[in-house]
Amino acid sequence: MGQLFEQVLTVQSEHLDVLGHVNNVTYVSWMQDVALGHTTALGLTLEDYLQMNHAMVASEHHVKYRKACLLGDQLILRTWLGELGPFSSVRHYLFYRATDQSIVFQGHTVWVCVEISTGKLKRLSPTFVQAYQPLDPEIDPTHFASE
Repeated sequence: MGQLFEQVLTVQSEHLDVLGHVNNVTYVSWMQDVALGHTTALGLTLEDYLQMNHAMVASEHHVKYRKACLLGDQLILRTWLGELGPFSSVRHYLFYRATDQSIVFQGHTVWVCVEISTGKLKRLSPTFVQAYQPLDPEIDPTHFASE
């Protein structure tokens, strides 16, 4: 079963919009960054994708902005894997502020497997099925008390 993966970051000026809050596009970029970090931690790199001639690409993003984040906020970007289908995997995201453990953002992405050389949909390889295991049901991704 899968585990949670986290990255820590501090909000910088380049993350902000004209109102001084983290820009909504930045959150999507962070979704991609933490997904890539998790995938790499699971042992799959760009070189692996190229060698196998298939990769996971985003098909759908669903996002919910819960609280504004400001310059200097330290955030924990948390991700985990969910439902696994023959051609797809769902990845969940929960970003929270370290100081007060407030959830600031939630979302999920449907990732689909494609053949790199053609761009056509491809069934998940055994390598992907082994790596992209759903979160252990005993783990509560909203539990922060032990951190």
